[in-house]
Amino acid sequence: MKYFVSIWLLVFACLLFSCFQKAEVRLVRLQVEMLPNPIGIDAQQPRFSWVIACEANEVKQTGYHVLVASSLENLHAGIGDLWDSGEVASDSSAYITYMGQPLESRQQVFWKAKVQTNRGASAWSEPNSWSMGLLSAADWKAQWIGHSAFPLDKMKGHTVVPARYLRKEFKNEDKDIKRATLYIGGLGLYELFVNGHRIGEQQLAPAPTNYNKIVKYNVFDVTQQLTSGDNAIGVVLGNGRLVSMRMPGEPSSKDVEHFDMPKLLLQLEIQYADGSSQLICSDRTWKMTVDGPIQANNEFDGEVYDANKEMPGWDTAGFNDAMWMQVETMEEPAGKLSAQMNPNIKVMDTLQPITINETGEDVYVLDMGQNMVGWLQMKVKGQKDDKVTLRFAELLNDDGTLYTDNLRFSEPKDVVILKDDQLLTWHPTFVYHGFRYVEVKGLTYKPSLSDFEGQVLYDEMGTTGTFESSNDMLNKIYTNAYWGIRGNYRGMPTDCPQRDERMGWFGDRTTGCYGESYIFNNHSLYAKWLDDIEAEQNDEGSLPDVAPAFWDIRSDNMTWPGVFLTAANMLYERYGDVQPMVRHYPAMKKWLAYMKNKYGVDGIITKDTYGDWCMPPERPELIHSQDPARITAAGVMSTAFYYDFCLLMAKFAGVQGLADDETFFLTEADAIKTAFNQKYYNKEEGYYDNNTVTANILPLRFGMVAKDDCQRVFDNILRTTVNDFDSHISTGVVGIQQLMRGLTDYNYGELALQIAINTTYPSWGYMVENGATTIWELWNGNTADPAMNSGNHVMLLGDFVIWLYDYLAGIAPAEPGFKVVKMRPYPIKGLDYIQASYNSTYGTIKSSWVKKNKTFDWQITIPSNTTAQVYVPCSTEGMTEKMKIKIQNMGTRFIGKEDQFAVFSFPSGTYHITVPWEE
Repeated sequence: MKYFVSIWLLVFACLLFSCFQKAEVRLVRLQVEMLPNPIGIDAQQPRFSWVIACEANEVKQTGYHVLVASSLENLHAGIGDLWDSGEVASDSSAYITYMGQPLESRQQVFWKAKVQTNRGASAWSEPNSWSMGLLSAADWKAQWIGHSAFPLDKMKGHTVVPARYLRKEFKNEDKDIKRATLYIGGLGLYELFVNGHRIGEQQLAPAPTNYNKIVKYNVFDVTQQLTSGDNAIGVVLGNGRLVSMRMPGEPSSKDVEHFDMPKLLLQLEIQYADGSSQLICSDRTWKMTVDGPIQANNEFDGEVYDANKEMPGWDTAGFNDAMWMQVETMEEPAGKLSAQMNPNIKVMDTLQPITINETGEDVYVLDMGQNMVGWLQMKVKGQKDDKVTLRFAELLNDDGTLYTDNLRFSEPKDVVILKDDQLLTWHPTFVYHGFRYVEVKGLTYKPSLSDFEGQVLYDEMGTTGTFESSNDMLNKIYTNAYWGIRGNYRGMPTDCPQRDERMGWFGDRTTGCYGESYIFNNHSLYAKWLDDIEAEQNDEGSLPDVAPAFWDIRSDNMTWPGVFLTAANMLYERYGDVQPMVRHYPAMKKWLAYMKNKYGVDGIITKDTYGDWCMPPERPELIHSQDPARITAAGVMSTAFYYDFCLLMAKFAGVQGLADDETFFLTEADAIKTAFNQKYYNKEEGYYDNNTVTANILPLRFGMVAKDDCQRVFDNILRTTVNDFDSHISTGVVGIQQLMRGLTDYNYGELALQIAINTTYPSWGYMVENGATTIWELWNGNTADPAMNSGNHVMLLGDFVIWLYDYLAGIAPAEPGFKVVKMRPYPIKGLDYIQASYNSTYGTIKSSWVKKNKTFDWQITIPSNTTAQVYVPCSTEGMTEKMKIKIQNMGTRFIGKEDQFAVFSFPSGTYHITVPWEE
């Protein structure tokens, strides 16, 4: 790549106002604790955030004013009786901590904000509100209710437990209701009805936890659903993760933790306008039955629905429940009860099947056109007791039937028993499936495509990123990543959605969580998951392999549980949220000390069970390589990661002002680096240990290689990749976390692109070429043993998504939360354009570049109240003093030259940059 020596630069701002004219300043996207529906907040000091919208360039917040009131009337009157921050001189617009009067359980709180900027002041925002949850155990008057066992419960092998239907009638006083709030802990999963109305859009709620450690409840405002006189509450309880999907007694991948049978905690508090109140609680006066339509619900296997057992009106007043039984009081879960601060799962998207083929008599196979996660809604009809069966799979056999060998011992099958010839619209309630293909059996007619709809389920969160390039294959891989990531958000990040596993494996997310955060607002999900991880730490300091620990696996790795640190760092770097780092810092410190004390020998951390998991094996039928030359030693990976984590902990300590800890971890890192290089570095050949790409790229990317040796180590990475693996991937889940960025850092972005889009094995492009619409578990997922060829995993994405945004598009955080944006694009050969955006904590960042007519044409948008370090491609001698002055007159500041870039500090706004370009 070469540049014109004579370089010119044109930068203009897309303004509706002149640079020095005031413009309208508005506050948008006001949030409390990053929640879409802030009801039942379980935090004594909630935090406020807002985004400044202004069409002018160079907008900086100089101050803010927050009012928090106990009533809307006070707020309208400008009275912050709970907190009046006053005029605060600050540019902070994210995570402003509430510093007012102590907040109480149930309290409804109203707030608004305004800001001062260098472009003028905003008006007061529209009023926002939130409500507090139940902050003390004494606030709960309800009892846990349910029933310990029924004859229909099968608690052996593949468990079969019918849904519990619970109901309670009560009289509501003939008074004006000020507010009616319902608190519910429905374990394992619940559906809630008041007077026949389903409450909320949540599905598969509440979020899964280790119920011996943490129990979540949800909160709803049901004021509008209550009537005067007779009322009824109905709750259906499903099994979720409370009831084990697998018990000892039949073949399975592994027994799953069993906690208890379904149970309910519910408290309805009605506040009347006259100041009186009424309390409806779950207690022994409730009634229940298991003789409802949901006769089985098992997350691994599916749901059985008998329409003959439907009970019209069961959730309304006046229903005859004489045949129902009284509930039992159930043992309270051991876990701490708290309000769920991360959003629940919802139907977030829908798909229509693209084909339907008959594969046998009355047997049809639907193709959804996309490997998806959720369920199939269908409209069917038939005769009484006709049984319609839906079976799910990711792949087909050659004859068009379902391929299910890769599902292990799961039996994803939904069964619907019809009650009459009326049209029934149905989808399951307490299960989900990972599938592209659905076999429909039992209909007496050929259905049409319009009879079916795929409903995509994952945690309610915004899609924050967009990415498009001139390369179709790169775009397809990005789309596959998008579908794979959201398909594995289930109240925790899971490894897969289809077989008898679906666990929160650590290694899948150690680096992947950073890339995921560009595409989805996963802030609340990962904050919740960090709580799950710490809850599983034992007294010694050991962390398990999955959290919540539905599988009891504790193999004491360094590489995989490191997500405990990296996810906290992701929340800090991507969102600017320091709280998770601070909250979990003692547990992180305890874990690192445990690992060093137990597995440290002469500065080397010796333990790593899984290795560079799923690196491409030498034969297509293998899952794991048997060639020692391809296998990276445990000590190389675990010690390199321990070094990197020491630096991360030093950073965490520095942020908190813990000077002694910061010094300790920096000193520890230096000692580890020395020991590592003494043991593993081959000075004569310039590589580490046995010269695998993973063995070399980890120390190179982590900064463990002496400066004078860096190029030699990289040259070995290059030779191995190009010569031994024909410019293909040679790493597994560990090495792939650093590969794309590592190659690009050394000006081999073209090789990184080739590695990605290769259509021959192994590569992401190979997956696409072979029909994948998500990311496979194995690079050879179409040829290896079916025991491990899940069609929907994300662990092999590594740093691919980070590379797309940080490098190709040039959108990265230079300071936590993108307060300062680093915009450094890599216009590598083979790509003609990139269009990307990211909706950050401060607003939308955009980067769109195109190479045409021997120019590099770049449009960027920098959100209000931020600045950007903008790296403009240029030749070393091409940035003249005259041009620097011209750019600085536009409000920018020249910083210096770095490699083949001229670096400027840009204020917020939209800019168009054009420079000469020749490849």
